[in-house]
Amino acid sequence: MTPGWWGGRLSVVLLVLTVTACSGPRGSGVPPASPTSPASPAEQDGAPHPSRIPDLSRIPEPIPRAEPPSRYGNPESYVVFGRRYTTLNSAAGYRERGIASWYGTKFHGRRTSSGEPYDMFAMTAAHTSLPLPTYVRVTNLDNGRSVVVRVNDRGPFVDNRIIDLSYAAAHRIGMLERGTAPVEVKALTATTLSDRPAIGGAGPVFFQVGAFSSRSNAEQLRRQLNTRLDRVSLAETRRADGTIYRVRVGPLTDIRSQQDTARVLESMGLGDFRVVAD
Repeated sequence: MTPGWWGGRLSVVLLVLTVTACSGPRGSGVPPASPTSPASPAEQDGAPHPSRIPDLSRIPEPIPRAEPPSRYGNPESYVVFGRRYTTLNSAAGYRERGIASWYGTKFHGRRTSSGEPYDMFAMTAAHTSLPLPTYVRVTNLDNGRSVVVRVNDRGPFVDNRIIDLSYAAAHRIGMLERGTAPVEVKALTATTLSDRPAIGGAGPVFFQVGAFSSRSNAEQLRRQLNTRLDRVSLAETRRADGTIYRVRVGPLTDIRSQQDTARVLESMGLGDFRVVAD
């Protein structure tokens, strides 16, 4: 996990980039690094002490909204560890699969590339090229769990990784223990979520949030939904090629309950649900 941060030190002719790289979780085998010298063991990154961890299930996910570009952290290009990175002009249409990592205590409270302090208990992330800020949905391809995060930092500067998640975001998609996970990263816009038209109509409907061939993966999503919603159920459909486990919310009997439930799902990064009548 190798997030960078911009110190915001600008002159007329020079932009100075200060980058700090972090290690993975303890035991992950990812060595600590620095632009100039190795970090000491005391500087290695990791998880907070259990006594300092809040109830992570109650931490809200950001809802995408239009924001001006950060004054810092959006140069046309920059160089880290001898490699040049180019900042995208827009996040529109961005969708990529690769490996995610996370960063925690070592950077907590330090300035991010956007100039904001890093909060490991907020739903944020670091990315090498997306404009700051950008909202993205990150889906763990191993278990189907997803989270919406606000990208406000630069990194990870490791070849096979495409995004560095905050401690809280990594917890939300179940990748803390392993330290890395295969993910899909999809950019979101304000209209992606907040301008959804009226959903459903009169009469009961269900929101199908996920369909899995693995019951354990479906149960993980059901438990995640139960932290924020009532009436979450697991429906089984037996087919010739195996059983499909569908995670649903409902029945929702009126437009108001449908819209309220949709807003909660969207804030959890689960806005791609299907509306079904049965």
